[in-house]
Amino acid sequence: MRERLIESTRELLWERGYVGTSPKAIQQRSGAGQGSMYHHFRGKPDLALAAIARSADDMRVRAEAELSGSGTPLQRITAYLRRERDALRGCPVGRLTQDPDVMADPELRRPVEQTFAWLRNRLAGVLADAQSQGELDTSLDPAATATALVAVLQGGYVLARAAGDAEVYAQAVDGALGLLVGRAR
Repeated sequence: MRERLIESTRELLWERGYVGTSPKAIQQRSGAGQGSMYHHFRGKPDLALAAIARSADDMRVRAEAELSGSGTPLQRITAYLRRERDALRGCPVGRLTQDPDVMADPELRRPVEQTFAWLRNRLAGVLADAQSQGELDTSLDPAATATALVAVLQGGYVLARAAGDAEVYAQAVDGALGLLVGRAR
């Protein structure tokens, strides 16, 4: 039941945000009774934190799979950027940054903040590897470039959702890769 509560809350946070994710909606989605929910969690903030942490962990695991996979550093970055995503739904972690209730609560914000910091650092490391292996121009700033790549992904979700067209997300990724490959040696 604990797992169903967490997974239901993850989905609801992604769809509706924190305010729109009521305990009643969580109970209906998960099939849990009120007593079961409060048996496993102290309340909505506790359950939301577990769900946000799970989404953040999932994002890190999926990113790490591509970024540490086979191929050259640029091939791994390309695999990460081109991984199939539901562009019109947006990023389950990135969407939380638009939720004022999540951002106002330091505990709820922490896993979001830590995940994006980890992703920027991880991408910067792969970019530095690409430089050391002679794939990328050494004048490229790995930290700034990693931040730009994360911004392109998150912004691509926003643009795709605004346009109602997943192709806009693919264009953002293609544009970022074009800029990156333009710095290849």
